Amino acid sequence: MNRPSTPSQRVSDLREELRRRAERAGYHLNPDEEFTNELVDGLLRNRDRYGYLACPCRLASGDRAQDLDITCPCDYRDADLLEFGSCYCALYVSEAVVRGQRDVGSIPERRTPILEPQATPVRSTDSARSAPDVWRCRVCGYLCARAQPPERCPICGAGGDRFETFTDSIG
Repeated sequence: MNRPSTPSQRVSDLREELRRRAERAGYHLNPDEEFTNELVDGLLRNRDRYGYLACPCRLASGDRAQDLDITCPCDYRDADLLEFGSCYCALYVSEAVVRGQRDVGSIPERRTPILEPQATPVRSTDSARSAPDVWRCRVCGYLCARAQPPERCPICGAGGDRFETFTDSIG
């Protein structure tokens, strides 16, 4: 018989899942367990409210397509880690932060205000094309050439809806 999870067990379970995914991809969760638990609780609240893990430190619209850039892990994580040592909400931190060589501080918002809903990627269904589309994961930059993007990014685990078509500027 499965018992319903307690709120603290749900937080612990998701934190552990995020930690495993992060470590597999070479990332680190914030070592401050109390702080991280608060962020994970916010992610769970957003998942309960919207159906997806919207960043708890940003205002989500409730429209998944419009919020793809702030769905954890967000599109801005890597740039924030490189420049500031942590992502905007500080769930993900750099190795220097984990080792105590760098403090987590305030990070400016990279997200531009959304005035219109973002267009969803157009997926090619034309089987007569000679070359497949090239898809780019908006989270980690992984590229793949095929008719449709993968269901999940093999590098960072982001969902297939986080892919966009990639256009070679040389072409």
